[in-house]
Amino acid sequence: MSEQVVDKRRRLFLTAAATAVTGVGAAYVAVPFVASMNPSDRAKAAGAPVEADISKLEPGQLIRVEWRGKPVWILKRTQEVLVQLEEMKDQLRDPQSNESEQPESCKNVARSIKPEVFLAVGICTHLGCSPTFRPDVAPQDLGPDWKGGFFCPCHGSLFDLSGRVFAGVPAPLNLVVPPHEYITDTRILIGSEGGQA
Repeated sequence: MSEQVVDKRRRLFLTAAATAVTGVGAAYVAVPFVASMNPSDRAKAAGAPVEADISKLEPGQLIRVEWRGKPVWILKRTQEVLVQLEEMKDQLRDPQSNESEQPESCKNVARSIKPEVFLAVGICTHLGCSPTFRPDVAPQDLGPDWKGGFFCPCHGSLFDLSGRVFAGVPAPLNLVVPPHEYITDTRILIGSEGGQA
């Protein structure tokens, strides 16, 4: 073989090797650069929708999940409670929830997509305390007319089992119903309504 043939082969090999090394180096530099454009885990957690499984939720039971750093209550109501919601209108400040925050799909007496499942941000609309779940009927401290609901121990605000505020208490608005949608019959995506987070 002549020196020219060997030299061409060497040149082709060196060109191919340099191209491969350059491609790998460019990818090595590009991956972290592109990844840095994604939102951080903290940013995702701050506003990302949260999925909740309600397959084991029993009637009368309340579970809590966290969304955007706030507690979200998920309550499974009984048929008896749903009937009582209709009967309480004269005791409430905003029974139709005209002044309160909830998705369009929850503008009803039950303030929910499915009447038996109620979601609310567990923060009082007065000064931001967290009310307690008081499902007991007519307890001594809340009186004989109490049919169950949420009681804020900070300043005494009362909410029914639809999160509607009673008249004559410090809280000005009903509890906030977060945007949510059902992925399946037993899975709820909180923070998303109709595919929009």
